[in-house]
Amino acid sequence: MPRPKKCRRVCALPRCSSFGPLEGGHPEPVGMALEEYEAIRLIDLLGCTQEECARQMGVARSTVQQVYDQARRKLALSLVEGRRLTISGGDYMLCPQAEDCAGRNCARRDCARRRCGCGNCTQNKT
Repeated sequence: MPRPKKCRRVCALPRCSSFGPLEGGHPEPVGMALEEYEAIRLIDLLGCTQEECARQMGVARSTVQQVYDQARRKLALSLVEGRRLTISGGDYMLCPQAEDCAGRNCARRDCARRRCGCGNCTQNKT
């Protein structure tokens, strides 16, 4: 029996959930989960290492590597084939202080250490 999947901690929801070509393009969209978006945001935008990203998301570094690789593949598919990219769903827990903790040092807060007791696990399986 497989191990239960941990919810990944997401600090910020995307401002836009759909991106795509202005003209033409492939008719079939590419779906990206919120935890994949978070890995891209932390590693590529904020410059976190995979270890820092794993700490902030509350999962193992190997999990972050897998999630990040999937996200990069989906971004490449969207760019190269001109597909619409939609961001939604996944197994994630939204940080209760999401408005204030979208920065690189969020892992130093209580919710990153699971001390806040929020227990808000939003599971939106796609």
